[in-house]
Order: sequence, then structure tokens, then C-alpha cells
Amino acid sequence: MARPVPAKRLKPAEQARIAEIFDRFSALSDDPRTELDYRDPFTLVVAVALSAQATDKSVNKATEKLFAVAPSPQAMLALGEEGLIPYIASIGLFRTKAKNVIALSRILVEQYGGEVPLTREALQALPGVGRKTASVVLNELRIEPAIAVDTHVFRVAHRLGLSTGKTPDHVEAELMSKVPEPYLSRAHHWLILHGRYTCVARRPKCEECPVADLCPSRHLFLAGGPSGAVASRPRRRKIASAA
Repeated sequence: MARPVPAKRLKPAEQARIAEIFDRFSALSDDPRTELDYRDPFTLVVAVALSAQATDKSVNKATEKLFAVAPSPQAMLALGEEGLIPYIASIGLFRTKAKNVIALSRILVEQYGGEVPLTREALQALPGVGRKTASVVLNELRIEPAIAVDTHVFRVAHRLGLSTGKTPDHVEAELMSKVPEPYLSRAHHWLILHGRYTCVARRPKCEECPVADLCPSRHLFLAGGPSGAVASRPRRRKIASAA
């Protein structure tokens, strides 16, 4: 988990605002999931490890063929590093990732009977699996509530006034302390999908945003500048989810 930050007692109005943000996200998509394609814990670990500095779309394109021939640690190990590279050569840092995927497959076969250990400590000990990757895996499988902070989550957390943290760890800790407990296991996906499709980096789609009237940053982007406040609650827009 991220290092705890001193808990600030939120005012009732702020607690209500945050709760309403996640109430609306839940109403739009009750069970958000990763957009990475996977079949089981092993293929999920591999897909997440491959996704570092790469788009989910590019990873899915590569793993569609890869998982057809190497869906298990044993099959991946038999494929070998040189056999794996052609499948993931279109993904950034593919040589390092190939080395890590083969190394973690060997550990799974030799130490865990080909099964993925679903504890944070064991996952983070695998080559190429840091705390962020472990958080994504544990959260996606609903084993442990976690919020892995990527660029989308970092941006959305600041724009929505959910965090002022200057590092991903600080942002994660603040989110974990502020997101209502019933929503902790789903908050990661809501925030990342909101950042990917609505609260985009350059021109956020505030006019389509389901929580624009709750956003303290909306005046920075809406037409008319600071005076361009949202007059009423916007029409709800479906949050994209994994295929």
C-alpha cells in the first residue's frame, strides 16, 4: 500500500461531494474492468507487465496471438525469450519485457507449481512486477482494494480536487483515504477510464462530463473561462469498460 498520509478531517460538504462523484460513476458503470484482455491471473500479470509505457490497444493486439500459443507459465517458458520477442516486438521496451516475462514464468513454474501467487509481497517479488502492477492485478481480481496511479488517475485526481499530491504514492494514499469504502475496489478503473475518455489531457470534454458540476477545475476548460460554470447537472454518459 502507499505510505499513509496524515488524515484530514473532511468537511461534511466535501464528503458529500466526493461521495456523489463516485455515486455517479457507479450509476454509469457498476463493475468497471481493465481494458486489457486476459484469461486468468497469469495472462493478467503478463498483460499488465507488458502495458508499461504502452497502450492497452497495442498490448491486446500482441497478446491475442501470444496467449494463443503461450497461455500458461509452462508454455511461456517453453517459448523462451527469443521465441517471445516476435510476438511483442511492437511494444515499447520489448526486450526487457521479454526477459522479465520469461523470468517470472520460470519462478511460477519452479516455486509455485505454475500458479500465480495472489499476495502483494509475492507478486512484487516477480521480475518486472512492481507495486503498481501488483496493485492492478490484485484490484482487478477483487482481492485487495488498490488504486494504481498512472498519468490518467494522477490528472483526474487533481482536477477533481481529490488530491494535491506531487507523487503517485502521495496521490494514491490520498485517494485511498478519501474514496468511500464501498467504492475502493472500483475507483481505480473509474478514474482511469474517466481520464482516458472524458477528462483527457489537452481538451477535457467538460460538456459531456457526468461530474462536471462537482469539479473545481471545470472553469479552466469550459468556454468563457472562469465564468463558464455549468448551469445544471450534465447528461450522464456511459463510462467505457473492457470488451
